[in-house]
Formats: sequence, C-alpha cells, structure tokens
Amino acid sequence: MSIWDKLTGRKSSSSSTSPTQTPTNPPADTFQPTPFDPQEAQDVSSFLTGPTFADPSQLHPLAGLNQQTLDYLSLEDSALSDLPGSQSALPSRGWSDDLCYGTGVTYLTALTVGGAWGLQEGLRRSTAQPPKLRLNSVLNAVTRRGPFLGNSAGVIAMVYNGFNSFIGHMRGKHDSANSVAAGALSGMIFKSTRGVRPMMISGGIVATVAGAWAVTRKALF
Repeated sequence: MSIWDKLTGRKSSSSSTSPTQTPTNPPADTFQPTPFDPQEAQDVSSFLTGPTFADPSQLHPLAGLNQQTLDYLSLEDSALSDLPGSQSALPSRGWSDDLCYGTGVTYLTALTVGGAWGLQEGLRRSTAQPPKLRLNSVLNAVTRRGPFLGNSAGVIAMVYNGFNSFIGHMRGKHDSANSVAAGALSGMIFKSTRGVRPMMISGGIVATVAGAWAVTRKALF
C-alpha cells in the first residue's frame, strides 16, 4: 500500500484466488412418454361410467327416491270420495275437487260464450263503419259480454258446488235431486237482491241447467 493510498484511505485491490470449481453435470432425464394408441382411447361415456367417477344418475335432485311411493304421481283409490254417484269424468276426492273443477270449467265455458256473444254484437252494430271503428266496437262488446257472463256463471258455480256437496253429505249420496235443488238455491241467491220474481226465474233457469247436466253425466259416465 502506497503513501497516497494511506492518505486517501483507498484500499488496495488484492487479487484473491478462488478455488477452481469443477462443473457438475445435471441428472439425465429417464422419462419415456407412452406412445398414443387410438384404439385404446376412451370416449366421454366410457370415462363417466368408469370406476373412478361417481354415477351421474346420483347427481339428480330426485336420485334415490322411489317414484312408486310419491303421493303426487298417483291418486290413491282409497282417497277418492265413496259416496254413490260422486264420480264423474274426473276422479274426485270430495267437495274441494268438485268446487275447483266445476267452477273452472263453468267460468271458462261462460267466458267463451260471452266472448262469442260480444263478437257478433260488435260486428252487427258496426256495420258500414270504418275498419278502426269496427274493431273498437267489437273489442268493447267482447270485453263487456265475456267477463260479465263468465264472472256471473263462476259465482253461481261456486255456490252450486257448495250446496250440492252439502246436500250430498247430508243425504249420503249424489243424484239428480241434489243437483236440481242446489241449482235452484244458487239461482235464487244470485238474484236475491232483485225481488221475488227475478229470484224465481233465476232459480228455475239454474235448476234446469243443473238437471240437464245431471242427466247427461248419468248417461255418459
């Protein structure tokens, strides 16, 4: 180290000798890929049905359920109404089924008849009018007659099914007399606010329709 190096504080570079390292060879790769044979390839179904994969049918939400014991798939005969004459075109379990079926069918039938009534009325009243006015007249007539007739018939059907089921429960059987009596009571209640004469007319009309339905059901079913 020189005097200048001592004054400036500079360190002298000493050549250090490092031991010579011998390079090491990496290990040899012994992996041998398996040759691909198209004849041994598996399709999707073979893979899913293999032993290492779960049964796909067990992934369904209803897997493991016995469909023969589900209540909503079959209607037990023991749950049906056992009153004589209570069975019709559809199996019935009591007054609730009769109420749903009877009211729904009656409402839809009356709604359709009322719509046809309004259609012919609108066409008849709008003769020789422009197409827009004629269409407006037809729509007004259909929406006036259809819902009116459908709602009226639906209310009568609800009361009728209630009376019919009650009379059948008290008498222990369903026959034409029950239907006629229930129809007369339903018609009279429907027009009870109009006076005695409208009550009798309405009761007679509904009783006639109910009697005709009872005879038709007995003849067909």
